[in-house]
Amino acid sequence: MSPPLPSLLGVFGHPDDEALLAGGVLAQHAAAGAATAVVTATWPPETHRAGEFADALVILGAGKPRLLGFADHRVPDSAPGRPRLCDAPMDEVVQRIVEHIRAVRPTVVVTHDAYGQLTGHPDHLRTHQATVLAVHAAGLEHRFPDAGPPWRPQALYAATHPHSGIGLLGTLMKQVGKKTLSVPDEHITAAVDVSPWLDQKERAILAHRSEAAKERPLPGILARLPSTARESVIKTEYFTRLCASPTAGALSALTV
Repeated sequence: MSPPLPSLLGVFGHPDDEALLAGGVLAQHAAAGAATAVVTATWPPETHRAGEFADALVILGAGKPRLLGFADHRVPDSAPGRPRLCDAPMDEVVQRIVEHIRAVRPTVVVTHDAYGQLTGHPDHLRTHQATVLAVHAAGLEHRFPDAGPPWRPQALYAATHPHSGIGLLGTLMKQVGKKTLSVPDEHITAAVDVSPWLDQKERAILAHRSEAAKERPLPGILARLPSTARESVIKTEYFTRLCASPTAGALSALTV
């Protein structure tokens, strides 16, 4: 009998990142009965993208929307009266993420890689930086004491793309003028075949309707592909393990 899958918290920059980067793993863990949740750093609850995010989480079984509510770097009016994520004080962003880590108490946290994903989006990079700090701070009792009892996740993973895994995706990104920042293959800790959960992952991506209707965002690129080509692009999710506690066994969390 396989060991139970660990609880999982995703922390991402925008609504749709959760489905694109870890939708299969989130669905996999939820199907196995593990607790799953997702924090998104931008777009507050009253916006259309927050509503789409909620729909995607229902499909993935990832609980209620958890929104930090900062403005999108490229859409400053996405959160009137709030700073852009990249302009907010780092300590404020870290504390907000710590609050969710301590509330959810996940075994594993997943976020963006140090490039800020394929395109190097500033919000992705900022989210990566803040999450790395928050995972460490969440376990320290004297750091953000008002954010709840300390909790130390066993592992932190960065969702990423290896050089060998770009393939068709790289071509599609170049066609709309976007770069692809991938990592050496040896940086990959876990390559997860999410084929059994592809239907949920696809539906969660397309639940971000406003992005799927556009030409340049990745949901829109994927929405225009034939189903077989779309599946080839999204059927494998790649992760690099960034840090961990001394607890044994967490390495298998994203490799089962």
